[in-house]
Amino acid sequence: MLKLAVLGLLQREPLNGYRLKQQLEMFMSCSICVNYGGIYPLLKRMEEQGEVMLCAEQVQEDGQCGKIYQITPLGKTTWYQEMLAYPHESWVNARSRFLIKFFFFGYLLPEERVQLIEHRLMSCRLRLVDKKALEVTDDLYQAKLQKRVIEVIQSEIGWLVEQLQTEQLQLAKMSTSAKQL
Repeated sequence: MLKLAVLGLLQREPLNGYRLKQQLEMFMSCSICVNYGGIYPLLKRMEEQGEVMLCAEQVQEDGQCGKIYQITPLGKTTWYQEMLAYPHESWVNARSRFLIKFFFFGYLLPEERVQLIEHRLMSCRLRLVDKKALEVTDDLYQAKLQKRVIEVIQSEIGWLVEQLQTEQLQLAKMSTSAKQL
C-alpha cells in the first residue's frame, strides 16, 4: 500500500523522502502508517526497479544531501495496475487500500472509478451480512462493539452509494455530451 501511495504522490510532483512522509501523513494517516524506516528502503527498491528515478539532490540546512525522486513511465504503469487491482487481503488492509485509491481517483477514468467503488461496495455489503449473522453475545461490551462495527460498515456503504451516484451521474452527462456531438 505504501508503494501505491508513494507512486501516486510522485505523479503530482518530484519529492524527497522527508516531503513524501509529510504528505503521506497529512493526506493518508487514516489509512497508512508511515515512518522513515519504510520510506527510504522503498524508494531505493523502486529506483532499482526503474519505477522512480533520482532527479536532483539538494543540500539541506543541516548539510545533509536530500535526494529528490520522480516517477518514471514504468512507475506510472505499475501505479495504474495497482490502482485497478483487487489483491486478496484482510478487511482492514482492503479498506485502507481503497481509501488510498480514492485519494487518487482524479487520475482515473470515470468508468474505472465506478468499477472500484462497486467492488468496494460489494465487499462492504458482504461484510455487513457476515457481521449481522454473528450471534449476539451476552457480554455488554462485546455487544456494544458488534453494534458499532455494524454502524461503521453501514456508514461506509452509505458513503459509497453517494460516491457511486456521483460518478454515474458524471458518466451519464459525458454520454449525453458525446451523443450531442
